[in-house]
This record gives sequence, structure tokens and C-alpha cells, in this order.
Amino acid sequence: MRRLQAKGRAPLVAKRSEASALSAMLAARPMLGWKHHYWLIGVAVVMYGVDIGTKQLALAVLTPGKPIDLLGPWLRIQLLFNSGAAFSLGEGFTVAFAALATAALIALAVLIAPRVRTTVENIVVGLLIAGVAGNLTDRIFRPNLVTGSTAPFHGSVVDFLGIQYFAVFNVADMCITAAAVIIIIGLLRSSAHRSQ
Repeated sequence: MRRLQAKGRAPLVAKRSEASALSAMLAARPMLGWKHHYWLIGVAVVMYGVDIGTKQLALAVLTPGKPIDLLGPWLRIQLLFNSGAAFSLGEGFTVAFAALATAALIALAVLIAPRVRTTVENIVVGLLIAGVAGNLTDRIFRPNLVTGSTAPFHGSVVDFLGIQYFAVFNVADMCITAAAVIIIIGLLRSSAHRSQ
């Protein structure tokens, strides 16, 4: 009987330690006023606008199934609609992806953005917010051209830039990828400094 009680308490103890670790992490980086985040705000607003604007332009100019080569077949613009995740994976889980994106956007805007310090951190979080918000806007407001649904959170993401043998993507995807590359470079550089 005691063993069962101990097992039952273990997840509770783990949850408390996770919550206290998160609290300690947030306390170590107190919030700064928004005047310290002009890079973040500028990058997020400009790149979100570029993403939405280029998607609207692609919808106005391009026809599905009729790609236009820019650098031969290596780089082309072609209109595709993606109701899944990256590389069109999980097309039946549009609502789940929209919910995850909403949670990620809230976490970025409420927990992370007010606590970033450096210019690089501001740019990275600005890129992430722009990328997540750009594709989430499509999922909330655009119809799902795969299923025909017009319900919110069921929409298709507009993709229009294609690299042969890789993927078709949009500016929001480029923002998220650029942020990931900057984070990886930063981790590699800090790891190299520590090893010296």
C-alpha cells in the first residue's frame, strides 16, 4: 500500500519541480518594458506583413498546377495549399496544428518576448512570432481547399516558393527556419567558447 502511494506521489513531485524550475527560469529573466524590444516588434510586424502580402500576391497572380521557373526547375514559384505541417505531413490534423500554433504564439508573446535582452534574441523572437502568426492566420481565416471546410482553424496555408527535391514554402516558413539557424549558430558558438 505504501508503494502505491509513493508511486502516486511521484508524478505530483515531478510536476511541482517542473513548475518551480519554470518559475526560477522566469524569475532569472524579469520582464522588460516594450521600449527595449523595438527590434522584436519591428521584425515581427514587417515580416508578418511581407508574409501576408506575398501570399495575397501569389493568390492573385499564380494558378495551381502551373509553376513558373525562376532558376530553371531549381527555384520556381508555384501555388500550393497545405493543410498539414511542414512538407504537407499530417494533413488530417489541421485543427491540432492550429491549436499548437496558437499556444506557441501565446507563449512567445507573453512569456518569452518580454524577457529577451540582446538584439539577436529580439530578432529571433520577432522572426518566430512573424512565422507562427503568418501560418496561423492562414489556418484560422482561409478555407481548407483539401477538405472544402470554411470553419476557423481548418484552413490551408498558402505556399508558393519551391526548391527542387526539397519543398514548397512561404515567407513565414523562411522566418521560422532563419530563427532556428540563428539559434543553432549561437549554441555552436557558445559551445566552442566553453570548450576553449
